[in-house]
Amino acid sequence: MRKKSPDGGSSPAQQAAKFIGVSVLSGVVLAGIALPVVGLAGLAAKGSAEEFEEIPANLQRPPLSQRTTILDSQGAEIAKVYSRDRMLVDIKDISPYMQKAIVAIEDSRFYEHGAVDLKGILRALNENARSGNVSQGASTLTQQYVKNVFVEEAGNDTTKAAEATQQTLGRKIRELKYAIQVEKELGKKKILENYLNITFFGQQAYGVESASRRYFSKSAKDLRLEEAALLAGIVQSPSRYDPVNAPQAATKRRNTVLQRMADERDISQEEASKAKAKPIALNVSKPRNGCITAVKGAAFFCDYVKNVFLDDPVLGDTREERAKIWTRGGLKIRTTLDPQAQEAVQASLKKHVYKGDLVAGAATIVEPGSGKVLAMGQSKPYGYGKDETEINYSVDEQYGRAIGFPTGSTFKPFVAAAALEEGLTPKKSYPAPFKMPYPTPIHGCNSTYKNPDGATVENEDESEVGPYRLKDAMAKSVNTYFVQMIADIGMCPVLDMTKKLHVTQGNGKPITEQPSPLTLGSDSISPLTMASAYATFANRGTYCSPVVIAAIQDSKGKSLEVPKSTCSKAMTTKTADTINTLLRGVVDSGTGQQAGLTDRENAGKTGTTDSRRNAWFVGYTPNMSGAVWVGSASQKIKMENIPIGDRFHPKVYGGRVPGPIWKDAMTGALVGKPAPGFTDFGSSG
Repeated sequence: MRKKSPDGGSSPAQQAAKFIGVSVLSGVVLAGIALPVVGLAGLAAKGSAEEFEEIPANLQRPPLSQRTTILDSQGAEIAKVYSRDRMLVDIKDISPYMQKAIVAIEDSRFYEHGAVDLKGILRALNENARSGNVSQGASTLTQQYVKNVFVEEAGNDTTKAAEATQQTLGRKIRELKYAIQVEKELGKKKILENYLNITFFGQQAYGVESASRRYFSKSAKDLRLEEAALLAGIVQSPSRYDPVNAPQAATKRRNTVLQRMADERDISQEEASKAKAKPIALNVSKPRNGCITAVKGAAFFCDYVKNVFLDDPVLGDTREERAKIWTRGGLKIRTTLDPQAQEAVQASLKKHVYKGDLVAGAATIVEPGSGKVLAMGQSKPYGYGKDETEINYSVDEQYGRAIGFPTGSTFKPFVAAAALEEGLTPKKSYPAPFKMPYPTPIHGCNSTYKNPDGATVENEDESEVGPYRLKDAMAKSVNTYFVQMIADIGMCPVLDMTKKLHVTQGNGKPITEQPSPLTLGSDSISPLTMASAYATFANRGTYCSPVVIAAIQDSKGKSLEVPKSTCSKAMTTKTADTINTLLRGVVDSGTGQQAGLTDRENAGKTGTTDSRRNAWFVGYTPNMSGAVWVGSASQKIKMENIPIGDRFHPKVYGGRVPGPIWKDAMTGALVGKPAPGFTDFGSSG
């Protein structure tokens, strides 16, 4: 029987009184009459009977928490996540040896008594009175099961968990009443099955199936005699009899179980002796819990899936309700992750940016027209050690703790799209000098910019002097051209365009109503936001919100509702097609030539911020859109005279580090995929 610890300093007489109280209560329950008792025992029984009547009649049995499996779009496993590593199995899928072993050592009279074993109580009472403390317990398997239900219901609430296991008469009374109910409702076979599925076997394994897989790397139905006896012995004290860390104690306990099985005639003495002679032979499978164990560098994607699950009201009315569903587990979550794209992204990042570099890289790919997030990776692995991070650089703060990064000139296509929607043509020409003060006034939606300090804006190179038309200005990323464009159309159309494209800062705030963020991309935005916005161009003007969860099944195989992508028209088809042509010019002959793909049509835009703290390339084909950021998460590293990957860079540009990352990632992701072309509208001249 499972040993009980002394009850908070109570005297032996008080301990004995409590056991007498329990014994009398048991008799009251079973016989339906009250038996007179005296002294402390009488007081305990009287109080116990009153408490007994006040307990609700029905034991609420919450679904047992299990492991959740996160799958990619092809059904392959990405990771397992769980609060308790448990896999539920039917009694027919549990080795008969295991069933006999647990009954023999924990409750040998299980099939003979009801919910309460009076003989066991009297035996324990006698032994405990003799020893002067509570050295022997009297809980039946049914009572132990009920206690485990209370522990399971407590979840991660340490206070409730303590209440569920505290050594008090009140808890014992509650166990007794519910044990009687369980015996009536379930019967012995189901109680045994439930007990073996709920109980803790150490090493993070809950339930016999997980325990069997943890210690022996096999299913519970395949357990041999000596293996089943080992597991049965662990239950009384999982830390004390841990076969991994305490093999001698575990062996001695296993042999005790084997002998008990022989004594109960579950096995012969010869079988017990042969099994005792065998050394413990473990084949341990280490616990693999959480996104940190995700394959193909998909830990950050996995973490994003979890945060989307907890955040989206489609999956539960409140965050607390969604958290309970996640913690309970037992889910199969099929995601949108494309294993080919993910592998290509991670390989490219690893090739171009080393995890020990002073800067990091992050890349995300989405599918235009569906919003599916196909890949998400970072150069620094997921973790808590040196050159690792648990912060997801690809998503907004609410999903990954990063607040995004200044985007530089990758913001310029949004300005151009707004201008085209306002009626400007690609032939529009501006003087675009090398350097100029910000024009004044520039009207916005809620304010007017007047440049009281005479702030100026300049181009990357002194040779960049206009006049320019839009095509050349975009290809060369001419800052002064786009400042003059904003002065011409006003800030409000640009801000309206960002709203239609769902472009916000990583902290959730809207884009700042000032010329600098709208021209130079000084607001911090996440790679996922940028990839999704550019996918709108590829999708000929229709924006689709990003999604990562394709389907969910609960532990019973029932399909749950999942968040859907919502699509809306952000600009005319003509505007989108014109932007496509403009951005094709960037990779054909502009700042993004090193990013250009050679086997299919593609478009994109480079971006570099002040002091070269951030470098970007955001580009797309008709069927994939990807954003790559390189920089320092702390924003303290200026990327000049700096080694990144296997190369030294006097100056980092968006086309020279992020561009090649994008090219290699997209090339690998698109192998074997169709190569449709863009539909062009005239934008030259």
